[in-house]
Amino acid sequence: MTTILRRDIGLLALRLGTGAVLAAHGTQKLFGWFGGGGLEGTTKGMEAMGFHPPKQSALAAGLAETGSGVLLMLGLATPAAGAAAAGNMAGAVSVHAPAGFFAQSGGFEYPAYLGFTAAGVGLVGPGRYSLDHATSHRFDQPWVIATAFVASAVAAAAIVGKRVRDQVVEEAEGTEEE
Repeated sequence: MTTILRRDIGLLALRLGTGAVLAAHGTQKLFGWFGGGGLEGTTKGMEAMGFHPPKQSALAAGLAETGSGVLLMLGLATPAAGAAAAGNMAGAVSVHAPAGFFAQSGGFEYPAYLGFTAAGVGLVGPGRYSLDHATSHRFDQPWVIATAFVASAVAAAAIVGKRVRDQVVEEAEGTEEE
């Protein structure tokens, strides 16, 4: 087996696995599939985690995970899919960071791994066995990579920053009431 063929099969496996996990988690949030809470349950969770407005945050997280997961599996618009997943996972990392690194303690290990894996695939490209390859990489251009990752980083920073600011304000208001 040639090195190029092995690389393409490896990228296919990585895309399929990472994309399927992301899509499954997204459909839990949106539709309640696979034991998830659906949009209503996810909205309550987002509110408890300090994301405002909670319903829009739940919808955005569910759509980002489902959409980026499906696109990664297909190998379509791979840079945008990888960037969207990485940005979404940055929000999840911010939620889990206070519990430390390891997942068994509620830490950020798992969302960080998904985010880094999706980002890596988005940067490396989908490989030969992909819709990007079949469409002559129309949605996998250098400018798409730069635009997608910059936009994702800016959006993630804004969302995480707003969440942190909202929590600081809520804590300050709680202190004043005492």
